[in-house]
Amino acid sequence: MPYNVDAIFQIAGIGIIVAMMHTVLKQMGKEEYAHWVTLIGFVVVLFMVVVLVQDLFQTIKNVFLFQS
Repeated sequence: MPYNVDAIFQIAGIGIIVAMMHTVLKQMGKEEYAHWVTLIGFVVVLFMVVVLVQDLFQTIKNVFLFQS
């Protein structure tokens, strides 16, 4: 099962960008916006992880139930 690491790099990239935006907004005194950026970044990454876990469970189901 060859999985590429693109999803890991995407999640890491989103995390780095969100952290930078949070820091910049907090330094500017816009803490409320900084928290919103962090929350939105978390939700985006959460949806990405849910899709990956769904694919994993589908693959496991196909392997053990011998379905294609």
